[in-house]
Amino acid sequence: MSYLLAILVPPLAILLQGRPFQAVFNGLLWLGGLLFILLPFVAGQAAWLVAVVWAVAVVYNRRQEARDRRLVEDALRRQQRV
Repeated sequence: MSYLLAILVPPLAILLQGRPFQAVFNGLLWLGGLLFILLPFVAGQAAWLVAVVWAVAVVYNRRQEARDRRLVEDALRRQQRV
Protein backbone atom coordinates (compact mmCIF):
# COMPACT_ATOMS: atom_id res chain seq x y z
CA MET A 1 0.00 0.00 0.00
CA SER A 2 2.80 2.43 0.88
CA TYR A 3 4.59 1.72 -2.39
CA LEU A 4 1.44 2.37 -4.42
CA LEU A 5 0.95 5.64 -2.58
CA ALA A 6 4.61 6.50 -3.23
CA ILE A 7 4.02 6.09 -6.95
CA LEU A 8 0.71 7.95 -7.12
CA VAL A 9 1.21 10.73 -4.54
CA PRO A 10 4.87 10.78 -3.44
CA PRO A 11 4.68 13.70 -0.96
CA LEU A 12 1.85 12.04 0.96
CA ALA A 13 3.75 8.76 1.18
CA ILE A 14 6.79 10.56 2.57
CA LEU A 15 4.65 12.49 5.04
CA LEU A 16 3.07 9.26 6.29
CA GLN A 17 6.57 7.88 6.90
CA GLY A 18 7.16 10.69 9.40
CA ARG A 19 9.37 12.96 7.32
CA PRO A 20 7.50 16.29 6.95
CA PHE A 21 10.38 18.42 5.66
CA GLN A 22 11.25 15.90 2.96
CA ALA A 23 7.55 15.76 2.08
CA VAL A 24 7.46 19.51 1.48
CA PHE A 25 10.48 19.48 -0.81
CA ASN A 26 9.26 16.37 -2.58
CA GLY A 27 5.87 18.03 -3.04
CA LEU A 28 7.46 21.04 -4.69
CA LEU A 29 9.47 18.79 -6.98
CA TRP A 30 6.45 16.60 -7.74
CA LEU A 31 4.12 19.54 -8.48
CA GLY A 32 6.76 21.19 -10.63
CA GLY A 33 7.21 17.94 -12.52
CA LEU A 34 3.47 17.57 -13.03
CA LEU A 35 3.24 21.15 -14.26
CA PHE A 36 6.04 20.65 -16.76
CA ILE A 37 4.67 17.29 -17.91
CA LEU A 38 1.74 19.23 -19.34
CA LEU A 39 4.24 21.14 -21.42
CA PRO A 40 6.47 19.20 -23.82
CA PHE A 41 9.54 19.37 -21.58
CA VAL A 42 11.65 16.38 -20.70
CA ALA A 43 12.66 18.12 -17.46
CA GLY A 44 9.11 17.74 -16.13
CA GLN A 45 9.14 14.00 -16.68
CA ALA A 46 12.55 13.73 -15.04
CA ALA A 47 11.46 15.80 -12.02
CA TRP A 48 8.33 13.68 -11.60
CA LEU A 49 10.39 10.49 -11.84
CA VAL A 50 12.91 11.76 -9.28
CA ALA A 51 10.05 12.57 -6.86
CA VAL A 52 8.59 9.07 -7.26
CA VAL A 53 11.95 7.32 -6.85
CA TRP A 54 12.69 9.46 -3.81
CA ALA A 55 9.36 8.48 -2.20
CA VAL A 56 9.89 4.78 -2.92
CA ALA A 57 13.37 4.99 -1.38
CA VAL A 58 12.00 6.67 1.76
CA VAL A 59 9.32 3.98 2.16
CA TYR A 60 11.89 1.22 1.65
CA ASN A 61 14.37 2.79 4.09
CA ARG A 62 11.68 3.22 6.74
CA ARG A 63 10.88 -0.48 6.57
CA GLN A 64 14.57 -1.33 6.81
CA GLU A 65 14.97 0.95 9.84
CA ALA A 66 12.09 -0.83 11.60
CA ARG A 67 13.64 -4.21 10.78
CA ASP A 68 17.05 -3.12 12.04
CA ARG A 69 15.53 -1.74 15.24
CA ARG A 70 13.80 -5.08 15.91
CA LEU A 71 17.05 -6.98 15.35
CA VAL A 72 18.97 -4.73 17.75
CA GLU A 73 16.27 -5.04 20.41
CA ASP A 74 16.30 -8.83 20.09
CA ALA A 75 20.09 -8.92 20.37
CA LEU A 76 19.98 -6.74 23.49
CA ARG A 77 17.34 -8.98 25.08
CA ARG A 78 19.44 -12.06 24.39
CA GLN A 79 22.52 -10.39 25.86
CA GLN A 80 20.64 -9.49 29.04
CA ARG A 81 19.53 -13.10 29.52
CA VAL A 82 23.12 -14.35 29.57
